Parts: sequence; C-alpha cells; structure tokens
Amino acid sequence: MRWQVLLFFLMLSLCSVLGQVSYSIPEEMSKGSLVGNIAQDLGLDLKRLKTGKARLHVGNSAEYIELNKEKGLLLIKEKIDRETLCKQTTPCALHFQIILENPIEFYRVTVEITDINDNAPMFEMNNVLFEISESAVSGAKFVLEKALDSDVGINGLKSYSLNPTDNFALKLNDNADGGKEIEMVLEKPLDREKEERLTLTLTAVDGGELQLSGTVHIHVTVLDANDNAPVFSQSTYKGSLMENSQKGTSLLTVTATDIDKGPNAFVTYSISNNVNGILDLFEIHETSGEVRLIGNVDYETSKHYQLNIKAKDRGGLSDSCKIILDITDVNDNGPIIDLMSTTQSIPEDSSLQTVVAVMNVHDADSDNNGVVKCFLSHGEPFIIENTSNGFYSILANSDLDRERASEYNITVTCSDEGVPSLSSSVTLTLQISDVNDNEPVFERSSYEAYIVENNTPGVSVFTVRATDADWNQNARLSYILEDSSVNGVPVSSYVSVSADSGVIRAVRSFDYEQIKDFKFRVKAQDGGSPPLSSNVTVKMMIQDQNDNPPQVLYPVQTGGSVVAEMVPRSADVGYLVTKVVAVDVDSGQNAWLSYKLQKATDRALFEVGSQNGEIRTIRQVSDKDAVKQRLSVIVEDNGQPSRSATVIVNVAVADSFPEVLSEFSDFPHDKEYNDNLTFYLVLALAVVSFLFITCLVVIISVKIYRWRQSRILYHSNLPVIPYYPPRYSDTLGTTGTLQHVYNYEVCRTTDSRKSDCKFGRAGSQNVLIMDPSCSGTMQRMQSEKSILDEPDSPLEVSLIKQNMVISVYYGAY
Repeated sequence: MRWQVLLFFLMLSLCSVLGQVSYSIPEEMSKGSLVGNIAQDLGLDLKRLKTGKARLHVGNSAEYIELNKEKGLLLIKEKIDRETLCKQTTPCALHFQIILENPIEFYRVTVEITDINDNAPMFEMNNVLFEISESAVSGAKFVLEKALDSDVGINGLKSYSLNPTDNFALKLNDNADGGKEIEMVLEKPLDREKEERLTLTLTAVDGGELQLSGTVHIHVTVLDANDNAPVFSQSTYKGSLMENSQKGTSLLTVTATDIDKGPNAFVTYSISNNVNGILDLFEIHETSGEVRLIGNVDYETSKHYQLNIKAKDRGGLSDSCKIILDITDVNDNGPIIDLMSTTQSIPEDSSLQTVVAVMNVHDADSDNNGVVKCFLSHGEPFIIENTSNGFYSILANSDLDRERASEYNITVTCSDEGVPSLSSSVTLTLQISDVNDNEPVFERSSYEAYIVENNTPGVSVFTVRATDADWNQNARLSYILEDSSVNGVPVSSYVSVSADSGVIRAVRSFDYEQIKDFKFRVKAQDGGSPPLSSNVTVKMMIQDQNDNPPQVLYPVQTGGSVVAEMVPRSADVGYLVTKVVAVDVDSGQNAWLSYKLQKATDRALFEVGSQNGEIRTIRQVSDKDAVKQRLSVIVEDNGQPSRSATVIVNVAVADSFPEVLSEFSDFPHDKEYNDNLTFYLVLALAVVSFLFITCLVVIISVKIYRWRQSRILYHSNLPVIPYYPPRYSDTLGTTGTLQHVYNYEVCRTTDSRKSDCKFGRAGSQNVLIMDPSCSGTMQRMQSEKSILDEPDSPLEVSLIKQNMVISVYYGAY
C-alpha cells in the first residue's frame, strides 16, 4: 500500500510540472467543501484568475466542481455519488480544464473520487428456493445468487457466511473476471423423512471499517430420488458480437445433459446473473439453450460481457457455465468537437500565430475508428495545429486586412480513420476589428474651382471629397484649411472649408481686377488614433464680370480747360486728327472696345475708327467749315450688358493761333465758368494780398529788430530791379500749325538782387490748351513781353496752365 501512495504523489508532482494538477477526494462530500487550492498548486496569481476570466471547462460532463476566483479554490458544487458516476469502474475521476483568456491558457485538472462504504451488499431476491433430492450425494453443488455491492475496493464485497451449516457448506470459486462464484455444497446427505424443508441464511459482508451486510433466505425442499445433476458440455463458452448487431441475433447455444430419465432428466436453462443489466441485453431459451441479443450493446460502454448460465433439472440439480462475449467495435461514433474558448473578434494588425480558438476533439471509437484528424475546410488566413493529445488551436497564419475581408466564417472539419469515415464540423464566426491603417484619399490629385467676381460672401464655391477605407471612427473625415498666405494675406480671409462636408465657401467678395487666381491646400484628416491625413491643392480661378466701364486715357477731360486738336484747312481726306485712347480693366470680351461717333458739329467731316479710335477726316477741309468743331465719341466694351464711356473732342479748324483763340474763348459754357472763376480769383487775390502784407510787416519788423541788435548799418531803398535770364531760342524749328508751347516761371524775392525765370520745354506741337480765364490777361502778358524777351526776338508763348497767369501776376510785383 505504501508504494502505491508514493507512486500517486510522484505522478501528481509530474503533472504539476506539465501544467496539470490532480486531487483525490472522497465521495459524498457536502456542497461547498474544499477540493484544493488550484491557484497555489498551479502557481497562478489571483489577479490573473480575475483578469483572465478563469472558468472550468467540463465538456459534456455534469458540473460537480466549481471555481472560486476570488480565493483560487476548487469547491464541491454538487454532492458526488461515486457509484452513480463510475459504477464499478476504478479509479473513478473527474477530468476538466481551467481556461484563461488574454492570452488563452488552459490547465488540466483531475479529481479522483475515492469510495466510502456507503452501500451494503444486496441480493437480487430476498428468498431463494431449492428442491434437492434426498438422494443427492455429498459434494453436490448448488449455485447461489451472488450479492451485489456498489462500493469498490476494500469497501466492496468481502465474504459470505451460511447459517446453519448442518448439511451445507459454503464454497467460493474465483472467476476469470476477478469475481467470486458462490456454491452451496452438500456435506451431509439430506433425509426427507427427518426434515422435509430447510431454511438457511446466506449473509454477505463487505470490507469497510463499519462493515455492512445483506442477507438472503434459502428455502430447501427435499425431493426424492433425483440424484444426478445436469452437466454442461463446456465450462466456458466464448463468442464475439458486433456492436451494431440487430436485436434478435442468435449468439450461441449452450448444452447441458442429465443422465437421469424421465422428468428428472428435463433440463431448463437460465441466466443467473444480472450484472450491468445482462438480462436487459441477452436472453436464453429455457429449453434449447440458445442465447439471443435482445438489447443494444455499445462497445464504448462495455467491451465484453460475461453471462452465467445455469442448467437445472426438475429435481433441482443444476450445473453452471460461463459465456464470454467480446464486443467488436464499429465506427458508429463521429468525432465530437468541443469549442473550449473562442475569440469573437481580433484587430486587423494582430501578429502571426495569434490564437483565435481552442478546442478539444475526441472520438469514442477504438483503434483507427478513434483516430481523428482536423483541418480547415476553406483557405482562410488561418491554420489549425494539434497542440496536445486531442487539443487543437486555430491560429492566424497571415496578415489580416479588414478592408479586404471584415469577417471570416471558419469551418473546422474533423474526420476519423474508420471505414467508412465519419466526420463532424463546426463553424465559428470571427470579426476583424478595424485599425486606422488607411489615410484619406481625395477623389482627384488636384482641384480647380471657379467663381465669378463680385460674389456674395459665404457663397458655396466647390466641394472637395475624400474617402477612407477604414471603418467607423477611423473613417470619419474632417476637412481643414491649411495655413498659407495669398499676397501676404492669410488664405483664411479668402475662403473657408466646412469640416464635415468639405464645402469651400468664399469668405469675401472677389475682384478679378485685384486677384485673378490663387492656390491653397485642404487637408483631410480621419478620426483615428493617431489620426492619418492627406493633402490636396485647390486652385481658385476668379472669373471676370463686366463690372468696369471703359476709361478714356486721351484726350484728357478737364473741368475748365478746353483741349483742342488743330486741323489745318489744307488737310486732305484721311487726315489723322487725333486718337481716342481708352482701356478697360476687365478681361476677355469684357475688355474688347469699340469706338463710335455719337454726335458731331459736322458728321460729314469726321469719322472714328471702330477698332482703333482714330479720328480722321472723311473729306477735304474747306474754308466754309467752322473753326470750332465738337465731337462726342462713345466707347463701348463687349460685355453683357455692355458698358460705355463718352469723351468730348474739340477740334480747331484753323491755320493760326489768334483765330483759334478768338473762336474758343466764347464756348457757351465758358461765361458761367469765367464768372465763377473771376470771383474765386478776386477772393484768392485778396487773401493772398492780406497774407503777403502780414508776412511783409513781420519780416520788416524782424529785420529792424535784428538791425538794432547787431547795429549793422544796412539799408537799401533802391527799387527792386527784376532779373531775367537770357531767352533760350528754339533750335528745333517750327513744325505743325502752331508755334511751340513754353512754360516759364518767374521767381521774385525781396532780399535777392536777382530773380530767376525758367523756361520749360514744349509739350505738344498740335495741342492747344486754352483756359477761358486767360482772355482778361492777354494784354498784360503782351506788356510783359518787352521785359521777358529781347526786342528783336518774337515771343513764342503758349498758355498751358492756369497757374502760369498767377506766376506772371506774382512776378509783376
């Protein structure tokens, strides 16, 4: 016994090293009793049991054991009856696994259920009847029904006793299966005349510490003269039986003979034992001895059966034999797949060899019928590996991509090697969870957007769109306008981008004449962690609108001056009078200008080029033509609707300056202008004179004060003699119809002994600028001529600006 205990503890230590642990407990322990400290025995931390969601996996067995994760203890969940659980099988043990997740781990646990003496030996019948002939000789055997004890081992059936023992003794014979055959042996011949009926008590006692017993009463009726018992032809019969044999199948026939004659030789057969429900599976014909199958046998339940057959004659004499039937296995059980732990979803960036499921596969058949191989039915990126005997793991074998496949239906098929082969399959669904591994992608590599100038601020211009192959939050896009500047101004003051829709809106109203196009970048960013983004360039094109009228650059229109173009009376047809020059700041057809003569003093004398704005004569100028010609030219662009500008061109048809001057001095609008100008000139002259006298008094006062302080005797009462620089002669000659125009400026001071007179260069040969205010000062200008020029040189003066008159007037002081 001691070496068995040492061997048990040695095996227990070996299992612990291999990730296994074994316990031994007695049956009938109350609910909640301690089985063992599994956390300590496996070396597991209590936190690991909680975070790993530790649980017991018992497969298809009933749950007798429970796990207390808080303390790491195994406890009795349901009271265990060893006899119900294992019957006569020894040792009796519970096998289950402890499963942990994140990562998946499992440990094997074996709990051996030891027997206690809780069952007394029992006989199938309370009374047994024997009819024994008085002629039975000493040594005659009478087979007795064995007692059944559900306990095993030391608690099982130990011994029998028979009382009284006057005529009979008890004999025990060992069977091949390790059991005992009980025979009652006649030791002293019976005498019916002395005692016709005998009552014996057979007691069966077990080997427990508190011995339990069972009894059966044997009633013996003494008969006459049948002194020969039946005898079997064989003591042991052997046969085989396929487990899928049909009910009613004849197995074999036993034969027993009795040498008596008459009724004493009539033999009947019966099955004397009912261990493992023999009588429910087999029957024997009472007279023929044919043994038949009446139930369903199962190789996985029992691999062989022993039938005890009794042959009895009418005199009560009997003999016994054994029938041993071996059950032949048939491949009638398919593999059973038990998914111990599965993962519902894994991220798409999971590493290779990631475990997604653990399963246990077993086949109840034997030999090749129980050899199982498992494989995956489809070519998913997973493999199945046999991790240990009967245990399989499904692993990720290649990179996963949710955008390629977001869900896998993994079908596991397990087949045995029987003929024909049986198989079982199970399908588990695995979701691939998304990882932010795809950046947003715009529909185009770049965009061009168009907007017409003078737009309303806030108007939608364009929409940029990007897509993200990821899912849910990782594919939720936000659009961001990247910081940049346009002509030194932040681009955010030009456009804005809707973060949700990507709609680009104009922040301000654009002017094509100020900015024609600009570029900016829009970033699309997803909602992953960390976020991914991409950029795209958008070119905003401002489209022109006809919002600017033509601007006339020449001839320049002034408020009071009259610009006159000279045309000699000798001008031929096609003589170029002048050219109207205009521009339009718009672009395209909005800037295409056309010229048209709207009004003219004599429409038969002049025409305007529609494309170039040139004013030319269309006939020969004659003496009858008026000197003063007034043309109204309209300049139109090609926009829709078109815009226009009007310019007035004054043309002087004359050969000499005095003729032009006399004609242009009486324009209808000049009189009102001259009256207003005279008023303003008088007012200005009065103000200037007052300021001049005031300044003169102040200057004289300062001079006298300084003279007195410095005692410098300086005083000049000589008149101021104006100094004029020599006249610059015209070296370029005279061209055109009028003399050259000169600008000059007379500068006079009170301190200087000299004054300067500067002459400017002529501006145009053909243009005569007349100021109506000059008519009143022409005589004074002529009187100044002798002072400005030498007597022998003609005065070549052209009045250009109004400030010339003021300069001459000021120089006369």
